[in-house]
Amino acid sequence: MRRYRHYAEEHIVAVKLRLVRIGKKKQPTYRLVAADSRSPRNGRFIEIVGTYAPRGKSLAEPDAVVQIDNAKAVKWLSQGAQPTERVAKLLQQSGALEEFATAKAAG
Repeated sequence: MRRYRHYAEEHIVAVKLRLVRIGKKKQPTYRLVAADSRSPRNGRFIEIVGTYAPRGKSLAEPDAVVQIDNAKAVKWLSQGAQPTERVAKLLQQSGALEEFATAKAAG
């Protein structure tokens, strides 16, 4: 008879801040999410941190729209989440990386 090792209920998981594609064909919109690094691109995620519309919300607003909850982003970064390259640029634009750097330096 084999004995199986029982693991603790809380596993350490590598979390990434990345984009999940939503929207219609040829009209991409992305969610910025905190997700397990092993899950697929449009698969399960832990929490929505913000949205990114590279083509704007409509024809009247052709510029890119970035809406990020900086408090959530700083929380995930402080817990060790790794942003992808594109997400790091978006966090830089929103000011979340600066908030994280000051919070890290202060505490």
